[in-house]
Amino acid sequence: MRRQVTACRRWVIKLGSSLVTNDGRGVDASAIEGFAAQMAGLRSAGIELVLVSSGAIAEGMKRLGWRERPHEIHHLQAAAAVGQMGLAQAYEAGFQSHGLKTAQILLTHEDVADRRRYLNARATLSTLLGLGVVPIINENDTVVTEEIKLGDNDTLAALVTNLMEADLLVILTDQLGLYDQDPRKSSDARLIDEAPASDSALTRMAGGAGSLLGTGGMLTKVRAAQRAARSGAHTIVASGHEHDVLARLARGEVLGTLLLADQPVLSARQQWLADHLQARGKLWLDEGATEVLAKGGKSLLPVGVVAVEGDFERGDMVSCISPDGHEIARGLVNYSVHEARRIRGLPSTQIEAVLGFLEEPELIHRDNLVLISSAEKR
Repeated sequence: MRRQVTACRRWVIKLGSSLVTNDGRGVDASAIEGFAAQMAGLRSAGIELVLVSSGAIAEGMKRLGWRERPHEIHHLQAAAAVGQMGLAQAYEAGFQSHGLKTAQILLTHEDVADRRRYLNARATLSTLLGLGVVPIINENDTVVTEEIKLGDNDTLAALVTNLMEADLLVILTDQLGLYDQDPRKSSDARLIDEAPASDSALTRMAGGAGSLLGTGGMLTKVRAAQRAARSGAHTIVASGHEHDVLARLARGEVLGTLLLADQPVLSARQQWLADHLQARGKLWLDEGATEVLAKGGKSLLPVGVVAVEGDFERGDMVSCISPDGHEIARGLVNYSVHEARRIRGLPSTQIEAVLGFLEEPELIHRDNLVLISSAEKR
């Protein structure tokens, strides 16, 4: 199946901090130049590239003379602000030596959650790719707070993959790929060459207690692959220390772990809905509503809701929770939390009598609802 990689013409590449910094002590300019050279080769082969890179905070710490990573949010923001200058300079110099222009894009969750900003970001990135520019994306750590934080650059890379409808997400790390067991504890540990992204066993292996995958951040990579699969993108997790790794992957060489997109592809609007990371509330459903939503193509009516949690207004994103506690869907709600609590469990014909008005007969219309896959629930 590696031949599928050779057919991919739009890649999102994520580089981890360990690959682009000197053990966390600032940007490694020579390493960045090496990756720029590899990506220049891909561009010459007609592959469009979007790069997601870590390293800004590490570079900022070096420039500020800090030996230990701070814990206070404002100090981290300050380090990111200083470090983004050095990171951008290193990438600009690395790509410029190969005749390529770069652009810096900084995103927060609000840029993804707001439909207009989401479409604007996609239009800007599409224009940059059309101009032959390599966009370099990072989370906007200079202003980010917990409420708008995307969480990690693996997640960010997956969201960008969906945003740009890329064919392939390549996550380069300091590990060879995903293992079926912790190789430090078992001589039988096997590197997984290929697996469906939706395979729930991957999530269990990556998040198991004491597993190398969990401590090495592999759980976020598995979940990133599951997110990227929504737009039909395959994911490769491989070592960035492998010589000429990107060119070898482009030739179809078996390196790392290939996680195949094996689920139905969501529409662009469904991808946008699914990529909201932060729901403002929860709607707990009864068995009937759970079964109806699971079949797909149906709206959520208030009669199927047994409890309402959170603090949300009309138009906010909320999660739909099954009786066993799993999120089965999410969508944009038509009523505020206070209104939803008053009409929960009631047929739609009673909404106007209870509230004094009728916005919509549904709590969430099917056009504003997306199902969450079984793999993500685990």
